[in-house]
Amino acid sequence: MHTHGFRLYGIWLVLVVSATPALAQFRPRPLADAPLAERYIIEAQGGLWNPGPEMSITSESLGILGTKIDFKSDLGLAQTRFKEFRATLHPARKHKLRFQYVPITYEQSSTLRRTLVFNGQRYDLGVPVRSELEWKAYRFSYEYDFVSMSRGFGGFVLDLKQTDVTARLRSPLLEEFTKLQAPIPSIGGIARIYLSPAVSVTGELSGIKIPRNEQYDFNGHYADLDIYGTLNVNRHVGAQFGYRSFDVEAFINDDSGAFTLKGIYFGFVARY
Repeated sequence: MHTHGFRLYGIWLVLVVSATPALAQFRPRPLADAPLAERYIIEAQGGLWNPGPEMSITSESLGILGTKIDFKSDLGLAQTRFKEFRATLHPARKHKLRFQYVPITYEQSSTLRRTLVFNGQRYDLGVPVRSELEWKAYRFSYEYDFVSMSRGFGGFVLDLKQTDVTARLRSPLLEEFTKLQAPIPSIGGIARIYLSPAVSVTGELSGIKIPRNEQYDFNGHYADLDIYGTLNVNRHVGAQFGYRSFDVEAFINDDSGAFTLKGIYFGFVARY
């Protein structure tokens, strides 16, 4: 068993520093001409996400290379519904501080259809195994809306996404786990259009690609696409329906993980 981690906070610092001109322009702006649902200080969202998973992982130990394990075909991974939580602090019209948390857990049992090597241990064909995948996805964001009008807004987003994945494999004789931790900075954009005072459509895309470099022991990419509509019952309460695609791939020395989740979600939003 072993643990790996990215140390990319320096890149995140560069991104934040690059946003200094926008932060320096911080001025509380009147919200009188903003859409009614945008006139809030704190917003909280909760929902259920039902994504289709595509996940694989390899884990090396003691110089023994691991098998690329597909959680669906090798371990019987099935689609599962998850909760998610989002919160936004809106101190001024064009500035937002955002937080998001999605706890993702898969547990399944199967009989191996081929021999697998995981974390230096051999799991033979025909052996019953129980597998667990725990993925805690945190997101901390700063949003600056450089376009803000009565019918919507558009802006850029600076993210720090903390991905914490633990994979565990148990058989009657063996139990091993591996852990991948990756604080990943990313940058993206967001746009929202109000089709009517009560109905809006939002699209957001953020990500980063880290190319392979001999000086570092990691590379990979991160992409997050979120498209959703909101029906605002009034200024303080609304309902949401959307589609999200969440794609992470990381290579650390001889270990790797690829995790893709795509699917619809629905939820509720409350504002104050």
